[in-house]
Amino acid sequence: MSAAAAFCADKPWSHGALTLTPDSMYFQHSDGTPFFYLADTGWLLPERLDRDEAAFYLERAARAGFNVVQVQTINGVPAFNTYGAMSHPDGWDFSNIDRQGTYGYWDHMDYIIDTAGRNGIYIGMVCIWGGLVKAGLMDVDQARAYGEFLAHRYKDRPNIIWIIGGDIPGDVKTEVWDTLARTIKANDPSHLMTFHPRGRYTSAQWFADREWMDFHMYQSGHRRYDQRKGDRNYPIPDGTEEDCWMYVDSTRVHSPRKPVVDGEPSYEAIPMGLHDADEPRWTDRDVRRYAYWDVFGGCAGHAYGHNAIMQFARPGTAGAYHLDTDSLPWWRALDSGGFNQMRHLKALMLAVPFTTGRPAQDLVSDNGTRHDRLAATAGDGYAMIYDHTGRPIHTTAGDGANVWWMDAASGDLTPLGFRKGNFTYTPDPAMADGVLILITPSAGYIPEGAKNIHEIKTH
Repeated sequence: MSAAAAFCADKPWSHGALTLTPDSMYFQHSDGTPFFYLADTGWLLPERLDRDEAAFYLERAARAGFNVVQVQTINGVPAFNTYGAMSHPDGWDFSNIDRQGTYGYWDHMDYIIDTAGRNGIYIGMVCIWGGLVKAGLMDVDQARAYGEFLAHRYKDRPNIIWIIGGDIPGDVKTEVWDTLARTIKANDPSHLMTFHPRGRYTSAQWFADREWMDFHMYQSGHRRYDQRKGDRNYPIPDGTEEDCWMYVDSTRVHSPRKPVVDGEPSYEAIPMGLHDADEPRWTDRDVRRYAYWDVFGGCAGHAYGHNAIMQFARPGTAGAYHLDTDSLPWWRALDSGGFNQMRHLKALMLAVPFTTGRPAQDLVSDNGTRHDRLAATAGDGYAMIYDHTGRPIHTTAGDGANVWWMDAASGDLTPLGFRKGNFTYTPDPAMADGVLILITPSAGYIPEGAKNIHEIKTH
């Protein structure tokens, strides 16, 4: 009983189950407390880390501000974990899965979920990777059996978010995905559910009307502006590959309205376009841009990823996507800039009533194109403009606002005083990647003298 109390005390779910805000734009708990979805992508966590490593990683993820970790529950049929335990010892019959004296695959999954819970982290469970279903390794009947097993095993854990799909278009084996989703929902109606699609797609293209879909997810993907390749009919125009905010708009054209999250943007330290080792690597500065563009564009949160962490690469193993596992094993990647900078965005959004926010590009007289885009959002008593390149920002404070500049790399705040009407601000080149913050004086969200965004209490 004491362990159960420790699991729930002062954790996000102590405010109740995750649900949607009344306008279906954001997440909140059942007591009305807002929830900002900030995920790390830990795809191969269940398969590659042992108990000590999983505990170490999840503690570091929590310290870095992540409240969700997205994982591949199984990446094979069967899947094997670091202990050599098999996910499917009896095929799709799970009636005898818990064997006395054996630390099985699902015992290890239980441990990961419970350890995440002690760190205040939800596990976003991608039930089975899409390529396995495409290859015919799970059919409708097997999806029903698997869904019943997953739902009954984990429906009482408070820190579960179900993710159907897994890097696949929803029109591939749609009947299998529908069966899996509906089976889980029928047995576990209390946890939120979404679908992780193929790169440069949104789940709303196929599942906007599904009763099991609680929020939408898109994958803005890993391509640079000149890497369209003409190989798909994507929902955004040619030449906009990096414009992740466009996927929010392409999702919003579908009804009913639901929250939106970019479940897989460009990963830090991965080659641009994925498949050519000679291409430049995405940096922490790049992943910050994706995060602020997504959230200021209307997302209810964001998922970060790192090439080494998502596959938990280590020396002696072959790293996917041209990763040098000797020089950058997963535990060293935990010190990378992007992994430790996403928390500044989360702290910024929680410093204001962000669930009242909406994209507000009309605040900027020159929105800019490509990397020069100035992304703006505004809500009750606040407005914010993200500037990736440090170009001048021409905006208005209306009847008056207290203004700050936040360095996106550090969360440090620079007070710019009281402004009224139209004004121009040009960022210091040393802190060119950051956010112009305007707060109505009566709102008082940022107290005078605050030096860093983490000094601000949350709303």
